[in-house]
Amino acid sequence: MGMAVNHLPQIREECEVFHLSDKALREIMHRLHNDLVKGLGKDTHANSIVKCWITYIQDLPNGKERGKFLALDLGGTNFRVLIINLGENHFDMQSKIYAIPNHIMTGTGVALFDHIAECLANFMKEHDVYEERLALGFTFSFPLKQLGLTKGILQRWTKGFSCSGVVGEDVVQGLKDAIARRGDLSLSVMGILNDATGTLMSCAHKDPYCRVGIIIGTGSNACYVERTENCELFDGAPGKPELLINTEWGAFGDDGALDFIRTEFDRDVDANSINPGKQIQEKMISGMYMGELVRLALVKFTKMGLLFGGRGSDLLFQKGSFYTKYVSEIESDKPGDYSSCMDVLEELGLAHASEADMCGVRAACESVSRRAAHLVAAGLATLLNKMAEPRVTVGIDGSVYRFHPHFHALMCDKIAALVQPGLQFDLMLSEDGSGRGAALVAAVACREQALA
Repeated sequence: MGMAVNHLPQIREECEVFHLSDKALREIMHRLHNDLVKGLGKDTHANSIVKCWITYIQDLPNGKERGKFLALDLGGTNFRVLIINLGENHFDMQSKIYAIPNHIMTGTGVALFDHIAECLANFMKEHDVYEERLALGFTFSFPLKQLGLTKGILQRWTKGFSCSGVVGEDVVQGLKDAIARRGDLSLSVMGILNDATGTLMSCAHKDPYCRVGIIIGTGSNACYVERTENCELFDGAPGKPELLINTEWGAFGDDGALDFIRTEFDRDVDANSINPGKQIQEKMISGMYMGELVRLALVKFTKMGLLFGGRGSDLLFQKGSFYTKYVSEIESDKPGDYSSCMDVLEELGLAHASEADMCGVRAACESVSRRAAHLVAAGLATLLNKMAEPRVTVGIDGSVYRFHPHFHALMCDKIAALVQPGLQFDLMLSEDGSGRGAALVAAVACREQALA
């Protein structure tokens, strides 16, 4: 057999389509900033792409919250129930994960909320609070138009959900109705929020400089503290200077604003998704799509004869077979070590891969994840520049940020290059934002009620 040809330079050249120059990133920031302003404006909101929904949260935790609170966290293929006990110097939290069977994810809204209420009741029995009257915070990580702290209208399902009878309806009411149908629980829902808001609340409980919450997981989103005077749609009680805004930035690019950086792989992922044309930025960043972007690149390189001697496998050619966790695993190998990469390729039926192939696979993974990190960094720098606060901590949650070995460093370097001089920032990994954050929304609401 002849010498293996090193196709790495050609693979790197093909991966250049994922490279974003600082000039491109600044153009993206300019477009995102304009979209944020449109989302906040009274006359422009209806046609805006980045919705900048009002959350009605105007108070952050200050450490004086006390008591027992429940939280419900629904944002993916399973959900969690949590109980949190806030004391002077302690913070106890217990939680349990419950699965959502596929037939419920795609069934009726009534069945979904009945399932949630049943799990809630079981949890309360297990933790001996079944008889108690408790305040509950509800994290609901789907696009929501909030009309109040405890009123949120579902705009559309994402992440594989399609329950009937919920879009256009108030999801808090859906939960309350299910609790009422049971008749055995005494709960007051004190607030509904999404995971980005929960992340901000959770981190603000520990760090008073936390003003931004970001999710880089199955989906991608950001919320931040805006001056109330800039929120033209706010119709709540006047008097408080700040307001949390849920940007729903995953939809950035749905009007073509990101077409100038989209690749053939992005267009393929979008065309074969359950929501073509929607959540364009999210599809370039989040864990639901990152592995598939890499797979499509590997398929192309294989068909070009640059990888695996031109011989793929049935699994490689199968949509969704290259999990995003593979990207993190492959990039966790030390330079020159390909043990994780070998394991992944064997799982995919590509045991015939050479070391040069593994090098090429890693190059594809790095290109896709670096672009994702740089896109998030550009979004974050846009928010930091808009807020113009001298020091801001950014709370971050989500599997991509949590498990990818270089995402944090890639983001830090790029934000530093894009943010206005003199603005200091810190990135903080959130510990369970969507659970703890929901309980803190309930706790802060109770605290403010007591003051009123």
